[in-house]
Amino acid sequence: MPSIRASQEERDARKIVGVNAETVTNVTSTDFPGHYPGEDHEWDLEEFRNTFRVKFHKLQPLDASFSLIGLDASIANAFRRILLAEIPTLAIEYVFVHNNTSIVQDEVLAQRLGLVPLTGNPAGLRWLRQYRKPTDEDPEGSGVADNNTIVMKLDVECTKADNYDELNKKGEDDPRLLYKHAHVYAKDLQFVLSGRQNNYFEGEANAVRSVHPDILLAKMRPGQCINMEMHCVKGIGADHAKFSPVATASYRLLPSITITQPILGPDARKFARCFPRGVIGLEEVTPEEAARTGSGYEGHEGEKKAVVRNTFKDTVSRECLRHPEFEGKVKLGRVRDHFIFMVESTGQYPSDELFLESVRIMKEKCAAMKRGLGNILR
Repeated sequence: MPSIRASQEERDARKIVGVNAETVTNVTSTDFPGHYPGEDHEWDLEEFRNTFRVKFHKLQPLDASFSLIGLDASIANAFRRILLAEIPTLAIEYVFVHNNTSIVQDEVLAQRLGLVPLTGNPAGLRWLRQYRKPTDEDPEGSGVADNNTIVMKLDVECTKADNYDELNKKGEDDPRLLYKHAHVYAKDLQFVLSGRQNNYFEGEANAVRSVHPDILLAKMRPGQCINMEMHCVKGIGADHAKFSPVATASYRLLPSITITQPILGPDARKFARCFPRGVIGLEEVTPEEAARTGSGYEGHEGEKKAVVRNTFKDTVSRECLRHPEFEGKVKLGRVRDHFIFMVESTGQYPSDELFLESVRIMKEKCAAMKRGLGNILR
């Protein structure tokens, strides 16, 4: 028996999650085999290739926004979770304090250092292996080596500026002018090359360094100093937030606005004010529309009518549903398979590469699961 294929209009309507004044409807996906009698919803690779799309809205080194269209929510959410917690990055893990006479306690300063985002030659960062910590089951771990540990040093001492007496006579009170190293910044972290790291991290452009050199670490006054050695290792955000490559990674569904009955004149202007600027536009009723029987525009030629311009800008505040004059004239919703991602990188990866890294990790996880299933069925 040949399968029934729903019309394109019906398939599009099934993708809309209804947003009402106090409820949300049609939440669950229904495009799976057996839900609609006579319809074949078996997943097809060729159809997925033809319908899946990626559209970039904003692309900056540390900030990207793009849409994934034609995906199931489980896959989109898997990418989001991988972005947050499973892409390995480099961060300071061990801090060896030789001397710290500043007012910042050792453990507080170590915590601040661990949260400093680091960057370096991308090829070198990929070459580094993850350090395996000693455990009860594995007392030795992987051991410290040039391919799993980056060494950095912080050795600063606060002293008076060469022209301190002159500035003091003038009444200068800015400690950054009166003293050297009054403020300790992330740019004061010194990278120490070791072994094969020369092949990847040699030179100022390739060296491991802070993404933001002006991060304030501590404040000192003459006579105080900080002397520390730090070991940086690769880890994932699931272990500690400092290893997460993103400041935020989130998505939202594309809003849907359908005007079911004409909204004209003052009501149209009020309707537009219920949404962020650019979502709803005002256009004049054309003679053709006014002459069409049953259009709802009869006798309103030249009046302003509300039209949907750009739902991407909408926040789905439901403000229009509060007003009785719009009751039954508009339907709000979200498109279930249109995910608008917002990814803000901390700097170790460019924002556009982060999603590609999440795809690579997803492929590795799928391959591991496939091997596991193969072993079970063997």
